[in-house]
Amino acid sequence: MTDETKTSVASPFQHAGISVPLRDKPFRRIWSASLLSNLGQQMQAVAAAWTMLELTKRADLVAFVQTASMLPVMLLALAAGALADMYDRRKVAIAALTLSLTGSAMLALVVLAGAISPPLILIGVFVTGTGIALYSPAWQASVAELVGPRALPSAIALYSMSSNAARSVGPAIGGFVIASAGVAAAFSINAALYLPILLALYVWKRKATPPRLPPERLDKAMLSGLRYVRHSPQSRRVIFRAFFTSVGGAAFYAMLPLVADHLLGGGPRTYGFLLGGFGLGAVTFATATSFVQSRFSPEKIVVACTITLAITLLVAAYSSSVIVTTLAMFAAGGGWMVSISTYNVSVQLASPRWVSGRTLAGFQASVAGGLAGGAALWGMIANAGGVAVALVVAGGYVLATSCIGSVAGLRKLSTVENGPPPARDPIVQLALTGRSGPLVIEIEYRVRNEDARAFYHAMRDVRQSRERNGAYATALMRDISDPEVWLEKFTYATWNDYLRARDRPTTDDRAHRDRVVAYHVGDEPPKARRYLERPTGSVRWREDTIDPGEALSVPTSTTPLPPQ
Repeated sequence: MTDETKTSVASPFQHAGISVPLRDKPFRRIWSASLLSNLGQQMQAVAAAWTMLELTKRADLVAFVQTASMLPVMLLALAAGALADMYDRRKVAIAALTLSLTGSAMLALVVLAGAISPPLILIGVFVTGTGIALYSPAWQASVAELVGPRALPSAIALYSMSSNAARSVGPAIGGFVIASAGVAAAFSINAALYLPILLALYVWKRKATPPRLPPERLDKAMLSGLRYVRHSPQSRRVIFRAFFTSVGGAAFYAMLPLVADHLLGGGPRTYGFLLGGFGLGAVTFATATSFVQSRFSPEKIVVACTITLAITLLVAAYSSSVIVTTLAMFAAGGGWMVSISTYNVSVQLASPRWVSGRTLAGFQASVAGGLAGGAALWGMIANAGGVAVALVVAGGYVLATSCIGSVAGLRKLSTVENGPPPARDPIVQLALTGRSGPLVIEIEYRVRNEDARAFYHAMRDVRQSRERNGAYATALMRDISDPEVWLEKFTYATWNDYLRARDRPTTDDRAHRDRVVAYHVGDEPPKARRYLERPTGSVRWREDTIDPGEALSVPTSTTPLPPQ
């Protein structure tokens, strides 16, 4: 049985109505404030791109504004996700948005001082993007604990509606503000609109469950997230697909200023109308997202959205009408929003709570990486061959990505539920600290020879589960003198890593292990042994070193423990 063919035992997913998350007061307050914040960000995006165009008249530098805003997400997403999983997500979100406010205020000040330049535009946009990169995993990972998994798709749709409603009117407002009051006003308004969401986060009384173990180091937490994604087929596929979709989607964000200026002969208001059409399409289709996701598989949804995006890019390349191009942007906004929302829901539902911030950050990094790399790519093609050529090439690329599902198809939505916590701690007769290790676990099974093949395939699922949760050097061995005896062996770097892994299994993981134990025969359960590895030559075993086994410093259990 392979990763691709095994059947998930996760619960079938049931959708809630689009308005259900708004019944939660903290979510409603933060969501409402985020609408204003997103409005300001769209105004800044228009101001930054248009200012760069006026200063340089270069397509590649205009596209690099989008790259500068997305690059922090790509570079910092994993660290941001680890911080969201390790510390109070509310405090992380507040600190992150304060940084974004600082970047926006800096842009306003340099414009007022008459010192604006292309490098300063990119720096200001990068600082603002850094704050958003740190904020997004912390807030989005908090949504599930606020509204619950059943209402999560609706909450994500509302979040998309907030950002896209701002995108539908923000660019037009931004163009009006720039035309009437200048870019300094647009940057200043963006900075001011961070204040409502900061206040909403400040008054949110988040109820966090105190962890029984100290947080991981940041580098180890990041590696834990990477390891989980590596051994989670669904998360891996979603991140892979989202990246390739985002490379094509970057053409809309990066090329629209050039479409307005070069192909339509317009100004900032035309650019605002195009972005407004894109955002209005996203808002319109967001209201139907839950319905669509409940009727069709994620794979069918993504393919349909991809084809829509390809067609709209080709229409934008050959159209000379503002109305036709705006209608194309309306359809593109809907296709983009539904596809990204489907990816978002898939990756969040496939992740247990202990790693949700990091898997979500991995998804956001793939989207940001695709947008940043795609913006630079389409900008360079436009600079060399023209805007229309870049749009045609982007349309062909997006159409080609619709075939990826044949080798990396998405599964149906299902919830991953946390398993019950361990009933008791292991028996310990050595003085251990959290850093003691490596810890080697061996579990001995007795399996009938006729069940050997089925047992082996079941153990592949268990091995993947253990590696997702922190184990390494996993091995399965068979006794050559008694073929009914099998030995499972795996290692954790430290004692704390082992204890964390005991808290992490989901109901799927428990079911895989129960299926393996069902093949065990005999009056006694499988025998588990836990060893503290002591390499030959360790300085702790010189003759003048006291044997640490004389004292105990960890909780001790006196009853046998089932295999872990």
